[in-house]
Amino acid sequence: MKVEPIEAHEQKEVDMEGAAHVKVRMLIGPDDNAPNFHMRHFEISPGGHTPHHTHDFEHEVLILSGSGIASSEEGDYPFKTGDVIFVPAGQQHQFVNNGDRPCTFICLIPAPGRCG
Repeated sequence: MKVEPIEAHEQKEVDMEGAAHVKVRMLIGPDDNAPNFHMRHFEISPGGHTPHHTHDFEHEVLILSGSGIASSEEGDYPFKTGDVIFVPAGQQHQFVNNGDRPCTFICLIPAPGRCG
C-alpha cells in the first residue's frame, strides 16, 4: 500500500506541442507497478491550457480547484471545483484555465497495454 501527499511526487512541465503553463505529477503509475490504471495530478496556471489532442483511451477527471473550459468537437463545457469529466476514447479534447487562480485536477487513465 502507498499513502503519500500529492506534493511528495515530482512536478514536471508538460512538454507537448500545444501545451502552455501546465504541470503534471504521476501519483500512481509505472514506478508503483500499477498494472491497470495510472493517476496523474495536473496544474494549469491562469491563461494556460493542455494541447488539443486525442488518445485511444478514455479519461476520468476530477476537478480539485479552479475553473475552466473542457473543449471538444461537441463544444465547450465550463467546469469548476468538484466537477467530474468523462472524455471518451478517440475524442479531441483540451482543458483551458480561464480563471484567475490555478486549476488542479486528477486524471485517471488505463496503464499502457490496457487500452484495448
